[in-house]
Amino acid sequence: MRTLEGMRRAALLFLACALAAPAAAGVPAPAPKPALKADRVVVVKSKRHMVLMRGDRALRAYRVALGRYPKGRKTRLGDARTPEGSYVLSGRLRDSAFHKAIRISYPNRADRARARALGVSPGGGIMIHGLPEDWTARELDHPRLDWTQGCIAVTNREIDEIWALVDDGIPIDILP
Repeated sequence: MRTLEGMRRAALLFLACALAAPAAAGVPAPAPKPALKADRVVVVKSKRHMVLMRGDRALRAYRVALGRYPKGRKTRLGDARTPEGSYVLSGRLRDSAFHKAIRISYPNRADRARARALGVSPGGGIMIHGLPEDWTARELDHPRLDWTQGCIAVTNREIDEIWALVDDGIPIDILP
């Protein structure tokens, strides 16, 4: 059984290895292999990292920008927070204002119950997406600046890669 702590450790271990491994100088790159598809996504909000996983193996890692108020879980419509919890990738938008976007199934049952107890709408429309069509990463100070309304943002090149490596219906765990 996967635990959140185990997923966090696997994601952080992959990131440490990927960042520490220097490129071999003068050695030709091997022929590219067909890309394996991810079977889950793990986001560690405190590290601003998203990792595509296949089993216990990390396939790719990305630095991300989050909602303007990244600490804490999303509780209501308009709070500009990125949710925390377990969701699934639930659809795609090719004609998004943010290059491309992959829907996240927020709100889940617990999110709706929490919002109902507070007497508020939980909101929705949470996605992994690229940059706004008329902006560059430099203009947005992406990914150093958390600029979304609660979504998880990557560059346009990265969302194109993620789009190809994930299928709808796979789980995404968003950790604090």
